[in-house]
Amino acid sequence: MSQKHPIIAVTGSSGAGTTTVMKSFAHIFRREGIRAQVIEGDSFHRFNRAEMRAKVRAADHGEGPPISHFGPESNLLAELDESFAGDAASGRGQVRRYIHDAVEAKELGGEPGTFTDWQAMADSDALFYEGLHGGFVGTGHSGVVVDVARHVDLLVGVVPIINLEWIQKLHRDQNLRGYSQEAVVETILRRMPDYVNHTCPQFSRTHVNFQRVPTVDTSDRSSPRTSPAPTRAWW
Repeated sequence: MSQKHPIIAVTGSSGAGTTTVMKSFAHIFRREGIRAQVIEGDSFHRFNRAEMRAKVRAADHGEGPPISHFGPESNLLAELDESFAGDAASGRGQVRRYIHDAVEAKELGGEPGTFTDWQAMADSDALFYEGLHGGFVGTGHSGVVVDVARHVDLLVGVVPIINLEWIQKLHRDQNLRGYSQEAVVETILRRMPDYVNHTCPQFSRTHVNFQRVPTVDTSDRSSPRTSPAPTRAWW
């Protein structure tokens, strides 16, 4: 941990609400005049979109073990550990961006589903991470034992309300990223073993966990309906 270069990490699975928490922190940073270097967890994926799809197809045909973005075999967790360590020691580390869609491609100058080049972090007052592995402790894809959590000064977990999480992922990936419902459901099911084995254990290492109260009927994850008496969402 570092008091000179503090690290804040928000961790949780896709659709759990980590982006909402990130936006809240961004507001705090602006209000307090804090320069924060942001790291997106997706930027530490090991494979670009085309490569990951090929890996998934091969695994589906029995050519290699099951793979998902939640597991260590598809992420550069040793590099994430090193980047956190570098920032904690000197405020320096390597960072890049993952290009999710056409809007980001126009902004960053690349193709959707690819990465920008690695570059040195900018001078900052703090490091802010949002993604799947901010509290990861385990073995990385290369067999190296990794302890990302040890570097983090404030580790926030966004704990799932399972059907709500799936509803949000379905809505986002269908409406904003153009995937079919069948493709999103298939991705959710493929990720479940890694979700149970690698994501959920992180919530026991956090300093604080957030859990949302749904304001819609979440009984059917594919067809959310407005609740007759919606509850207020508390963080």
